[in-house]
Amino acid sequence: MENHTTRPHHVAVVGSGPSGFYAAAALLDAELDVRVDMFDRLATPWGLVRLGVAPDHPKIKSVSAQYDKTARRDEFRFFGHVHLGDDEELRSSGERGGVITRDELLERYDAIVYAVGSQTERRLGIPGEDLPGSIASVDFVGWYNGHPDHAALDPKLDSERAVVIGAGNVALDVARMLLLPEADLRATDTADHALDAFVASGVRETLICGRRSVREAAFTTTELRELDDIADLTVVVDPEQAPPGIADDDTLTKGARRNLELFSGWAQKGPDPDAKHRMEFRFLRSPVEIRGDGRVEEIVLGINRLETGEDGRTRAVDTGERETVATGLVLRAVGYRGVALPGLPFDDDSGTVPHTEGRVEGHDREYVVGWIKRGPTGIIGTNKKDANETVRHLLADLAERAPIEQADDHHDAVETWLRERCPDLVDQEGWEAIDAHERGRGEPHGRPRVKVVDRDHFIELSRR
Repeated sequence: MENHTTRPHHVAVVGSGPSGFYAAAALLDAELDVRVDMFDRLATPWGLVRLGVAPDHPKIKSVSAQYDKTARRDEFRFFGHVHLGDDEELRSSGERGGVITRDELLERYDAIVYAVGSQTERRLGIPGEDLPGSIASVDFVGWYNGHPDHAALDPKLDSERAVVIGAGNVALDVARMLLLPEADLRATDTADHALDAFVASGVRETLICGRRSVREAAFTTTELRELDDIADLTVVVDPEQAPPGIADDDTLTKGARRNLELFSGWAQKGPDPDAKHRMEFRFLRSPVEIRGDGRVEEIVLGINRLETGEDGRTRAVDTGERETVATGLVLRAVGYRGVALPGLPFDDDSGTVPHTEGRVEGHDREYVVGWIKRGPTGIIGTNKKDANETVRHLLADLAERAPIEQADDHHDAVETWLRERCPDLVDQEGWEAIDAHERGRGEPHGRPRVKVVDRDHFIELSRR
């Protein structure tokens, strides 16, 4: 049945990170008349662009200008400090804001798009994982980026060596942030509490451990190359793990060959004994146990070998050999994981919502985009294609489905309802006031911004 209604279609987007904004833009560019309301539990939008991308990567953060362009459209509204869930959950989290439920959104919107990302960590599942000094990368990254949930983390950076578990860009980010020169740090939007801690840090060496070989490491070439531009840093790789000619393999992608050329170059060059800081890559290593009396003192690593199974896949297999590394700080960067949403199906193995090309299985009018749809993979731009796929199906459904009944003043009534339910609500104008304040504080110091991290301060600024 074709929908001949003349009223706009109202779509709620839950989550204001890259996938949410790409979905919003696609909806607003459609031939159908669509209004988009975007919700976030935080006062600030942009998700991982603000709170996940490393502070020394301002070019990546510049994608936020695209999101600002979407947010300035008349058909778009942003509502921050709005928590989807229940009152008990909000109270236990200590967050500011108000609570709305999925059912309440379904009563008011023709469709809901969930763009909530992967909000927690994958666990190692080893003894000692929860010792003080063993920190999930999602918490550590949130701490130095000024995420209100993690501002009070206060990691102890008094150990000379930090061990990072993982062989992807997040592992590289946290290892690099620990070793950046003070001048480089002071040019970034690193949260002030973390900036002070990094400057006073005793960490001089980061050891990055990957469970498979250098060939399977998931770092991007751009991030690896920039290590050579960091002052007083030497990169250390075992020559046996990256021998000459390792990149001469036509079966590898261009990116993989470039990475192997870099690793082989570092291996042949050897460490610079005069460098102030040292970053070592050690492959075929898996964490077995974290030990310490009251806090982390050492980590036991299992030494692996690679085996190819009957399915042709290469796996890391424990040889039974062990090595023990002294450290006071272990950063676990083995991946992010999605969290179940109230009332929706959830695949516990993948940490995603089951769907068919973005349509939530068994649920009309509900859709997913981004990491909660496909898992924590890809780069920021990957979310655009992903969101466009979901929105294409959503728009097709809107064109065929009879709209829900809504009063003529529905647009204004939704905002009135929200402001009653969420007294600390931050709208687009409020976010722009916060944004202007942060940028203004940063400008005299040559920094992109000085971030606010206190929830009460967000509310105060948004009311000006």
